[in-house]
Amino acid sequence: MVDPIPIPHYTQPHLMEPLLPQNRLDDLRERTRSVIEKSYRLAGSAHPGTIAKMRELVREMNSYYSNRIEGQSTHPKNIERALHRDFSAKPEVAKLQRLALAHIEAERELEQGDLKALAPLATEFLRRAHAALYSRLPAEDRITDSGIVVVPGALRTEQVAVGRHEPPPGEALPRFLARLDTVYSRPCSMEDSLFTIAAAHQRTAWVHPFSDGNGRACRLQTHCALWPTSAGLWSVSRGFVRQRDRYYALLDAADMPRQGDLDGRGNLSEKALWAWCVWFIELCEDQVSFMAKMLDLDGMKSRIHALLTFRAAQDTRIRAEAILPLYHLFLAGPTSRGEFLQMTGLGERTARALLSRLLETGLVSSEGHKAPVEFAFPLDALQFLFPDLYPEAAATVVDV
Repeated sequence: MVDPIPIPHYTQPHLMEPLLPQNRLDDLRERTRSVIEKSYRLAGSAHPGTIAKMRELVREMNSYYSNRIEGQSTHPKNIERALHRDFSAKPEVAKLQRLALAHIEAERELEQGDLKALAPLATEFLRRAHAALYSRLPAEDRITDSGIVVVPGALRTEQVAVGRHEPPPGEALPRFLARLDTVYSRPCSMEDSLFTIAAAHQRTAWVHPFSDGNGRACRLQTHCALWPTSAGLWSVSRGFVRQRDRYYALLDAADMPRQGDLDGRGNLSEKALWAWCVWFIELCEDQVSFMAKMLDLDGMKSRIHALLTFRAAQDTRIRAEAILPLYHLFLAGPTSRGEFLQMTGLGERTARALLSRLLETGLVSSEGHKAPVEFAFPLDALQFLFPDLYPEAAATVVDV
């Protein structure tokens, strides 16, 4: 009988080296340059007001996908309800709604506050991400399956196992986190940024600093680290969930010990870490390319036309005369109500009735009766406006 391969025990930080790929860096940099160029073009493809609305949509999507990666998700419509503090009577659904809402609010807080004060790949930022998420949950939502109460931002003290990987013991975590900081929190060039973010995501998950919520905290940190490139307009979590099995397989593969003398100089596999970084960068490029296609001006005009044509056939209070002013809102941002009414070409009474219906159905939004109107992205319109971006939003709600 052959004894099983023993699980390695890690007590010293050098045992998680290498922390960055060591070879074929030019290939990684070339791929990164393509992502950065496409992202910069994307950020200038629509009016800032429209871009701000898109960021809110991406936050909701990030919340849905990050939780789905963990095997816990609630319907996007229930997330939308949670944003209006409308929680389900079913305890298990309400708990998922609270988790989704906490993720959205934590992401917004980190983008607007901590991202300006801390290096996003610093371990202190990671702890703040964990705290921002879990401090928004009631105590009963912070109890693990094993009965441990998760303290927001606190490092774990108990020993855990993740599959065949046994992360460093609690007393060693400060040493491992300090080592992560020496590599990941220092400034790096833009062309080195994506593989650095990718490696930090994998190695931080390997350290497993918290009793629970490591994946969610890492993805919040990764989202914020990508912000200078993504501007919050595309989501790596969307890419992760579309290839969920590969996401976990490559994360696990990069945990492997070095495979011979040609596999780097550290204790862990450099080839597997490099493969993870390549996949991460490819995923980023796929997501920014997809979003660029969605925000293409000619394409958006056609999709607005299709949406309004469909709605007009279903609802006599929606008219095709709204197509041009809606497209104007997408291009030019918030517009006065008078200008919007004028662009319809309809009589004042008919135009006002049309605008009222557009506000009721969420196709446009406004902060008050006399405030300008602006383009909006209601969930039930996304299948037309952004097909395949968030297809789950169009599915029938079964948990209410």
